[in-house]
Amino acid sequence: MNQRSSAWPLALVFTLLVLYASLYPFEGWRFQGAQPLHFLAEPWPRYWTRFDVVANALGYAPLGFLIALGMLRSGAGRWSWPVAAGLPALLSLVIESVQTYLPMRVPSNLDLVLNAGGALVGATAAVWLERMGGLRRWSRFRADWLVPRAQGSLVLLALWPVALLYPVSVPFGLGQVWTRVELGLVRLFDGTPFLAWLPVRPSPPAPLSLLAEAFCVGLALLTPLLMGYADVRTVWRRAVFLSLFFACALGTAALSSALTFGPAQAWAWLTPQAELGLLTALIVGLLALGLPERWCQLLMLLCLASCLTLLNSAPDSPYFEESLHLWEQGRFIRFHGLSQWLGWIWPFAALWVGLRALARPPTPAAA
Repeated sequence: MNQRSSAWPLALVFTLLVLYASLYPFEGWRFQGAQPLHFLAEPWPRYWTRFDVVANALGYAPLGFLIALGMLRSGAGRWSWPVAAGLPALLSLVIESVQTYLPMRVPSNLDLVLNAGGALVGATAAVWLERMGGLRRWSRFRADWLVPRAQGSLVLLALWPVALLYPVSVPFGLGQVWTRVELGLVRLFDGTPFLAWLPVRPSPPAPLSLLAEAFCVGLALLTPLLMGYADVRTVWRRAVFLSLFFACALGTAALSSALTFGPAQAWAWLTPQAELGLLTALIVGLLALGLPERWCQLLMLLCLASCLTLLNSAPDSPYFEESLHLWEQGRFIRFHGLSQWLGWIWPFAALWVGLRALARPPTPAAA
């Protein structure tokens, strides 16, 4: 079995996430008098929490699983278990050693053992799943449900709920970056003649009207929905995807709000304009169930471009500013702003994937 697999890009993304979460804030680098591998000979840490143990043990399990899964689907099953268990352990050893030069991070032999153990569990789970026939069933499911070239979009759809965990100014409105880019450019070119060349807005932008916000919510939901439609075969399978998509969207938004404001405020984001946007996206999603793949890709790009234009022509809302102050309650899934970066990058990655898909010849229709 030698097949294209989404496991490899997912493994790469997960590796980058691990590096970011482990080496943040990436500043203050200096030699502190200790050799990089000194922590291996240190006694076990005296102070640790249950969350630290669980997070380190489970944090590397997906990486081991994805590497093993990619190797199994690529026809390298013989080496899948040792490589999938060994590479994440080596990555953890390198990260812990590099942390020696970061004053704000503490290398730990316990972290290394837990990371390696988590990778071992993940790799073992993938090999066991393959021996139980799970991968063959997944291959049949993928062939029945998805077009052959569904790969990059699947990775983005898997990351979409994670990107939604960080508070956003407009519900589901990822990619609102222009205000930050504008401020960064002004700071960078302040005091230089190039400052006059920047497309800086002369006055603060006006906030979105309630109707425009509802429209933006609908567009933000239709973007990943239509991305999924382009990869899913047949109308009834798209209807199943539609149901799962809206359940995931509602659940993720509620989880983010609960982590920010507390469980009692899980549905605080569900304003009248958000409800109108949800209803609009649902109606358009139902009407689009039978659209050809190319039309789904084209409509997805139009929704994405319109949503980004609306979001980046408006300021952050007071709700968003309050969310950022309260978001520390959700720091255990924030990973030092990692989900925020995903929220900023996701729409532009979707734009790139959509343009690539639109440039390829269409997939032959399936019955």
